[in-house]
Amino acid sequence: MTIRKRSRAGVVGLAAVAMAATAFTGPARRDTASTAVDHQATQRAMDAAVKAGVPGITAEARDSNGVWKSASGVGNLKTGAPRGKNDRFRVGSITNTFVATVLLHMEAEKKLSLDDTVERYLPGLVTGNGNDGGKITVRQLLNHTSGLFDYLADNEYDQTYVFGDGFLRHRDDTLTPEQRVKVALSHEPQFEPGARQSFSHTNDILAALIVEKISGRSYKDEVRERIIEPLGLKATSNPGNSIHLPQPSSHGYSKLFTAQPDRIDDVTEMNGSQLWGDGDIISSAGDLNRFYRALMRGNLLPPQQLKEMKTTIDDPDLPGSSYGLGIERFTLSCGTTIWYHDGGTLGWISLAAFTEDGSHQLTFNYNSNWGAETILPILNAEYCDTPARSR
Repeated sequence: MTIRKRSRAGVVGLAAVAMAATAFTGPARRDTASTAVDHQATQRAMDAAVKAGVPGITAEARDSNGVWKSASGVGNLKTGAPRGKNDRFRVGSITNTFVATVLLHMEAEKKLSLDDTVERYLPGLVTGNGNDGGKITVRQLLNHTSGLFDYLADNEYDQTYVFGDGFLRHRDDTLTPEQRVKVALSHEPQFEPGARQSFSHTNDILAALIVEKISGRSYKDEVRERIIEPLGLKATSNPGNSIHLPQPSSHGYSKLFTAQPDRIDDVTEMNGSQLWGDGDIISSAGDLNRFYRALMRGNLLPPQQLKEMKTTIDDPDLPGSSYGLGIERFTLSCGTTIWYHDGGTLGWISLAAFTEDGSHQLTFNYNSNWGAETILPILNAEYCDTPARSR
């Protein structure tokens, strides 16, 4: 399973929001606690990841037995404070699912077609060096078949904002999405639109810009009105240009200097605008589980739009995986098929995994952006080693 490089109102639309509101604002009920025994294999895998060097992990699983929350390791390397079960964290590219959901919602409202071109909504923006927004569709942004260069693969950008002294000097800088798109367009496209699939953060920035162009409002406002508020996601927010994480949260850590592999820097604080549209959302494991459960159960999108979201193409970087519109499908070694999205950014790795009907979910977060090799064992423990009744 790959972790992305920095994977850092029409009648129909109103009806979908109303469905979500009904599902989540009815009579309050207490979540049933799922016992630790039900998830002991998952706990062992989390503990093993910490033993292998991940500072700390926070997780929540939901299945037929109820809700299981857990944590392992530390949330603060300086004080030794434990990782919190209700921590908030930067979700990285999981932001993509929120943006895709908003655009599909807008499609249901007849405000756009997924087969409209980028040029129609962002005239003159995607041009130069062989890039042509008139040949790229909204759908190709969402399923990452546009061919656009990933701005995070630009060496100068990385050295300025991602690695070493560059990050430490510029972590508080405010960037516009157009600045980051410009970096991508200084390169030729990787391939012709539609030729194949390749993840590019540039696609997600453009998708969020299209949300703003269509709505005439900020992408943050659209996400809040269409998803966060109807579902009551109280731990979920867009940071804007704030550098801080809301509480409760732990510290995030990164190895910024390749020549000093044992050096660990605290990267908790960074300007959220540097992740705008492709990785800026802050959330918790519980909120992400509620979001994906509502999404997969049809409480956020009408059937046609959910079908489009789940229409996938093969991911060439991960055999057995295929990418839809903001979510991905993967078959584990035991034969269990899950849907998921991962997100990695400086200081954090997150993954939300769920069965197609949303009945079994696991979301977890590392407060480091290393240790990705320990993620698959955690998924296998939850979906292959737990009792069959919960799968």
